[in-house]
Amino acid sequence: MNTISYVNGISEISLLGETIGQNLKKIVEHFPTADALVSVHQNYKADYKTFYNDTTKVAKSLIAAGILKGDRVGIWAPNCFEWTLLQFATARIGVILVNVNPAYRPHEVQFAINQSGISLMVSAVTHKTSNYKEMLSCVIEECPTLTQVVYLNEQWDGFLQSAETISDEELESFEKAVQFDDPVNIQYTSGTTGFPKGVTLSHHNILNNGFFIGERLKYTTKDRVCIPVPFYHCFGMVIGNLACVTHGSCMVIPNEGFDATKTLEAVQAEKCTSLYGVPTMFISMLGVPNFKSFDLSSLRTGVMAGSPCPVEVMKRVQAEMNMHEISICYGMTETSPVSTQTKIGVPLEKQVSTVGTVMDHLEIKIIDSETGKIVPRGESGELCTRGYSVMLKYWNDPIKTAEVLDEGRWMHTGDLASMDEEGYITITGRIKDLIIRGGENISPKWIEDFLYTHSKIVDVQVIGVPSEKYGEEVMAWVKLHDGVEATGEELRAYCDQKIAHYRIPKYWKFVNEFPMTISGKIRKGEMREISIKELGL
Repeated sequence: MNTISYVNGISEISLLGETIGQNLKKIVEHFPTADALVSVHQNYKADYKTFYNDTTKVAKSLIAAGILKGDRVGIWAPNCFEWTLLQFATARIGVILVNVNPAYRPHEVQFAINQSGISLMVSAVTHKTSNYKEMLSCVIEECPTLTQVVYLNEQWDGFLQSAETISDEELESFEKAVQFDDPVNIQYTSGTTGFPKGVTLSHHNILNNGFFIGERLKYTTKDRVCIPVPFYHCFGMVIGNLACVTHGSCMVIPNEGFDATKTLEAVQAEKCTSLYGVPTMFISMLGVPNFKSFDLSSLRTGVMAGSPCPVEVMKRVQAEMNMHEISICYGMTETSPVSTQTKIGVPLEKQVSTVGTVMDHLEIKIIDSETGKIVPRGESGELCTRGYSVMLKYWNDPIKTAEVLDEGRWMHTGDLASMDEEGYITITGRIKDLIIRGGENISPKWIEDFLYTHSKIVDVQVIGVPSEKYGEEVMAWVKLHDGVEATGEELRAYCDQKIAHYRIPKYWKFVNEFPMTISGKIRKGEMREISIKELGL
């Protein structure tokens, strides 16, 4: 009889039954002089004692501004040391931090402010082509809850001066009122249709997820983690900041936004032992013209997540970047975010073809999404997660919450996956990413993995586009290595006889970049829309 696709993360290590503030205080007592935070582009450096004192100033300034437990404070800025201080200061006093995507435009930021009820916004003035000050002035009249805005670089120092009006005793009374099941963070998921949903996460959710990620990466106070991924996303603030702080490791911010060269420079200058990124970031770093001139010998580990990793990219990262203990993480914002992770020392095959095994204290099952029954091992179905990591709810949206969280508190991910006999999980696609051509279910990832074997292709994304005859046809967007050329006919010939005819893309589009969210997720919905328009379908 086949074993069912269910597994739970048995652990010898207990869950942390404390708030983020309590955990930080404990770490500071143990490692006061260990480096806590380095922001390379801002020339900021703090050990744990200084970092704690800086968060105290921010927490007191929030109290002086009239912010109360449970209030929502927004942060709309690229990566900077102030972002991290605000993350821990809000957690210490029971305030809910709302992460606002730096790529948002006026109607999106207005939605986030009003949907979550932000009363104070900490905002950058500008970043890249975004003028946040201008955008906020356009929408502020439509945002009745937003009564205060603090602009970094302009008003931050003045804002911190008000900390002097708040006593240690008053701060302590706020801290004592915080419970670990209280909400601490709202993150908006980048939905492909309609407005995003406000994933509401508790101290217990994200503190424990960060801690157990750090455990799998074997973090200690000796680790220095380069975090070029955005803080507004779980990858930056949980896999990054919280995995570090729970182990007394050092957070290193290489730049306000991702820059391949500046990231490599930061790793070299700060002797980082760990480096994070989505696959496209690692492809970028490996492609820097003077890549070989960087000393990356300090690197040991890191995390690749956000989208499936091509096998060849993983092999190059391990060999050329010295990251022999790199780990793959899989999850979603709604699960704090990591549900599975590869452990250090697993065979290369498991590192590149799976997303690892279930995290400590979590459960995973794979079900037939139509019947709800658990499928046998080896069969594909919808991945569901249960445990401490599952979000509290979508903020003020019980209907959408009920669509993904069932009565058993299982989070339905919408991802297709299979589980092998050893409990390793392989993601086979998204339920809605499946291409159905003439009754054949086609996994875009399967075709992408095959096309990566072509020597001219550096990156590829496969989508389905409408077809009168078959319902859908396969299309590939292809990014070639610099200086090489290829045609659709050439690539089609490469596929011929090697993969089933119905999997061979009918349409080919050669691009330099893919439409992407700021966290590095490919916007396949947008790719479909562009393709339908260009092909006149």
